[in-house]
Amino acid sequence: MIYDEIRNISRYRGISSNLDVAIDFLEKTDLNSLPLGKTEILGDKVFANVMEAQAKDEKELSFEIHKKYMDIQIDIEGTELIFIGLDGFHEKEPFSPEKDFGSCTAEKSARLKMGPGRFVVCMAQEPHLPSAAANEDRRLKKCVIKVAVED
Repeated sequence: MIYDEIRNISRYRGISSNLDVAIDFLEKTDLNSLPLGKTEILGDKVFANVMEAQAKDEKELSFEIHKKYMDIQIDIEGTELIFIGLDGFHEKEPFSPEKDFGSCTAEKSARLKMGPGRFVVCMAQEPHLPSAAANEDRRLKKCVIKVAVED
C-alpha cells in the first residue's frame, strides 16, 4: 500500500512501467473532467473507472482482493474511509480469475481517511475495503485506476 497526497504521486515512479503510465495520466488529467464509467489509458493494462456511490457502514462491506491489478483509489468529491487488511483473513467470496475479484474478512486492518487530494495504491493481492462512510455526508465521486501487474 502507498498512501499519500496526490501532489506527491511522482515520488512513486519506477515501481512498474504500468504504474508510471498511470502516474503520467494523473499528472496531466483533471479527474473532474472525466466522464462516468471507463476511460482507457493503455488498453487493458491501465484504465480509469469514475463512479458515483454512497459510502456505507464498514460492517456492510467486505475486503476485496485482486490479483491481476493494483488499484489507485482517489476521491474526487466526498470523503471515504478505506481499510487495508493486515492479518487474520477469512475468505467470503472465492476468488474469480475472470472477474479478478474475491472477498474476505480481516481481523486486523489499517484505516485510511481519504478525501480530495489524497490517494492510495492498493497492491495486487492486498485486501482492501473501500467506500466506508467517513462522516454523515455519504456521497462520493471517485476514480479507481486499474494498473495491471507486470509479469
